[in-house]
Amino acid sequence: MNENVIIYTSSLCGFCYRAKSLLKKKNIAFEEIDIDLDYRKRHEMIKKTGGRTSVPQIFFKGHHVGGCDDLYKLEEENGLKIFIK
Repeated sequence: MNENVIIYTSSLCGFCYRAKSLLKKKNIAFEEIDIDLDYRKRHEMIKKTGGRTSVPQIFFKGHHVGGCDDLYKLEEENGLKIFIK
Protein backbone atom coordinates (compact mmCIF):
# COMPACT_ATOMS: atom_id res chain seq x y z
CA MET A 1 0.00 0.00 0.00
CA ASN A 2 1.17 3.48 -0.81
CA GLU A 3 -0.07 6.42 1.21
CA ASN A 4 1.59 8.78 -1.27
CA VAL A 5 -1.16 7.98 -3.78
CA ILE A 6 -4.73 7.83 -2.51
CA ILE A 7 -7.79 7.25 -4.66
CA TYR A 8 -11.35 7.58 -3.38
CA THR A 9 -13.63 5.22 -5.30
CA SER A 10 -17.04 3.63 -5.57
CA SER A 11 -17.53 -0.01 -6.52
CA LEU A 12 -19.85 0.67 -9.48
CA CYS A 13 -17.78 3.45 -11.03
CA GLY A 14 -16.29 2.86 -14.49
CA PHE A 15 -14.08 5.93 -14.21
CA CYS A 16 -12.67 4.55 -10.94
CA TYR A 17 -11.82 1.31 -12.73
CA ARG A 18 -10.07 3.24 -15.55
CA ALA A 19 -8.05 5.34 -13.10
CA LYS A 20 -6.96 2.31 -11.05
CA SER A 21 -6.07 0.45 -14.26
CA LEU A 22 -3.76 3.27 -15.36
CA LEU A 23 -2.05 3.38 -11.98
CA LYS A 24 -1.59 -0.40 -12.04
CA LYS A 25 -0.29 -0.30 -15.63
CA LYS A 26 2.32 2.23 -14.52
CA ASN A 27 3.16 0.12 -11.43
CA ILE A 28 2.15 2.96 -9.14
CA ALA A 29 1.03 1.62 -5.78
CA PHE A 30 -1.98 3.31 -4.24
CA GLU A 31 -4.32 3.22 -1.30
CA GLU A 32 -7.95 2.80 -2.35
CA ILE A 33 -10.70 4.20 -0.16
CA ASP A 34 -14.18 2.94 -1.14
CA ILE A 35 -16.70 5.57 -0.07
CA ASP A 36 -19.74 3.32 -0.66
CA LEU A 37 -19.65 1.72 2.74
CA ASP A 38 -18.20 4.47 4.90
CA TYR A 39 -20.06 7.78 5.12
CA ARG A 40 -17.19 9.31 7.11
CA LYS A 41 -14.75 8.60 4.26
CA ARG A 42 -17.18 10.14 1.75
CA HIS A 43 -17.42 13.26 3.93
CA GLU A 44 -13.61 13.30 4.26
CA MET A 45 -13.26 13.17 0.45
CA ILE A 46 -15.76 15.98 -0.08
CA LYS A 47 -13.96 18.15 2.46
CA LYS A 48 -10.49 17.44 1.00
CA THR A 49 -11.66 18.23 -2.55
CA GLY A 50 -13.43 21.46 -1.74
CA GLY A 51 -16.90 20.03 -2.31
CA ARG A 52 -16.50 17.52 -5.11
CA THR A 53 -18.81 14.55 -4.74
CA SER A 54 -17.91 12.53 -7.83
CA VAL A 55 -15.45 9.66 -7.88
CA PRO A 56 -12.69 8.92 -8.37
CA GLN A 57 -10.84 11.65 -6.52
CA ILE A 58 -7.08 11.18 -6.62
CA PHE A 59 -4.33 12.59 -4.42
CA PHE A 60 -0.55 12.41 -4.88
CA LYS A 61 1.40 13.21 -1.72
CA GLY A 62 -1.57 15.12 -0.35
CA HIS A 63 -2.00 17.19 -3.53
CA HIS A 64 -5.43 16.87 -5.16
CA VAL A 65 -4.97 15.74 -8.76
CA GLY A 66 -8.67 15.50 -9.55
CA GLY A 67 -10.61 12.72 -11.23
CA CYS A 68 -10.01 10.14 -13.92
CA ASP A 69 -9.75 12.63 -16.80
CA ASP A 70 -7.26 14.70 -14.81
CA LEU A 71 -5.16 11.59 -14.15
CA TYR A 72 -5.06 10.70 -17.86
CA LYS A 73 -4.17 14.30 -18.74
CA LEU A 74 -1.31 14.15 -16.24
CA GLU A 75 -0.15 10.91 -17.89
CA GLU A 76 -0.25 12.55 -21.35
CA GLU A 77 2.01 15.30 -19.99
CA ASN A 78 4.44 12.69 -18.53
CA GLY A 79 3.46 13.80 -15.04
CA LEU A 80 3.12 10.28 -13.67
CA LYS A 81 6.77 9.38 -14.21
CA ILE A 82 7.75 10.86 -10.85
CA PHE A 83 5.63 8.19 -9.12
CA ILE A 84 7.10 5.23 -11.00
CA LYS A 85 9.54 3.24 -8.92
